Amino acid sequence: MRIHVSGKYKENIDTTSVLQQTAFWSRVKSEQGIASRAFKICIAGEDIYGPRYNGQYFEDDLLILFQQIGDGYCVGYVPYGPKIEPDEDQFGLFLEELSEALRPFLPPACILLRYDLRWHSLWIDEDSFFYESGEWRGPPRKRNQELRMNFATHKWNLKKANTDILPSDTIFIDLRKSEERLLSSMRSKTRYNIRLSLRKGVEVHDTGTDHLDLWYSLYRETCRRNGIFLHHIDHFRALIDAACDYNRTGLRVPDSSSVHLLIAEAGGTPLAAMFLVMSGERATYLYGASSSDRRNCMPTYALQWEAIRKARNSGCTEYDMFGISPSPNPSHPLYGLYRFKTGFGGYQFHRMGCWDYPFDYERYGAYETAEMKNSGYHIR
Repeated sequence: MRIHVSGKYKENIDTTSVLQQTAFWSRVKSEQGIASRAFKICIAGEDIYGPRYNGQYFEDDLLILFQQIGDGYCVGYVPYGPKIEPDEDQFGLFLEELSEALRPFLPPACILLRYDLRWHSLWIDEDSFFYESGEWRGPPRKRNQELRMNFATHKWNLKKANTDILPSDTIFIDLRKSEERLLSSMRSKTRYNIRLSLRKGVEVHDTGTDHLDLWYSLYRETCRRNGIFLHHIDHFRALIDAACDYNRTGLRVPDSSSVHLLIAEAGGTPLAAMFLVMSGERATYLYGASSSDRRNCMPTYALQWEAIRKARNSGCTEYDMFGISPSPNPSHPLYGLYRFKTGFGGYQFHRMGCWDYPFDYERYGAYETAEMKNSGYHIR
């Protein structure tokens, strides 16, 4: 497999619908104190798609974040990359060859590359991984995943991470439909709650940077209510500070990404808020929060419907709900999001999740042990 790697300026990363692989995301992470590097990769088509692509070459921009882990060492993290998705039987070999091709360009103290793969799960077409109702069970045990992923590799070095960082399961909504068709695709209860919120006077506004404190108040209340990890306000300020230019339609940045802080209120009282980010043809529901008061007004339903409408009217063709449980399992921490988000229609997409390619086996073992002790669901 022939993969050519070269460095490139992060500011020149090509526009993409994969938010976490944009120049904008690099700036966001820089504001959060996380270093990154961008690379251009080029690969022969026949190596990843077979002889039908003989003589063709595929190029891709790849953004890698570097997280410091102490004692001068770091982890290279590839959020939702690479974007090139080879044939299934080439998944493992492609990652192995890519990792080795990238290795000379990485800091000497980088102990591993972690790929948060956006590729479809290898098990979504196998009936045994679905319930009789048609719902996805989830992938097999870690060991079985590794056996299949490493089958065609030379070093059998790919390890399934114990936790995924970005959501591996999500809902995509096709925004090429009319508003009437979007509504008809929803569950009747969801349509009812959208209309109920409007009857109760809920209004949604696209606000600016002055309302970050209001967002954070709702977010802090949400974390306290649900017992989830609380990011510092600077985590969200980075989204705003990374943008270059403000106007009343949102925060615009050169690579066509835009950030919108939407707030739902009734009678002047803020009840829910969310960050909507658009990149290329995709809109992503990145963060959400809500008040414990007046939940009978269904503000989160009005908020999502307005976000969907706004994304569609802005030219986006798909809406990423960004994170659900893999199946309707009440014991899963994201089950509530599963019930809420699946109500808006769309289709479920199951990704491969995080895969590690260790360079330093001793330190990787220590890192893996420490990570298991501090496991949790954090969006980075």
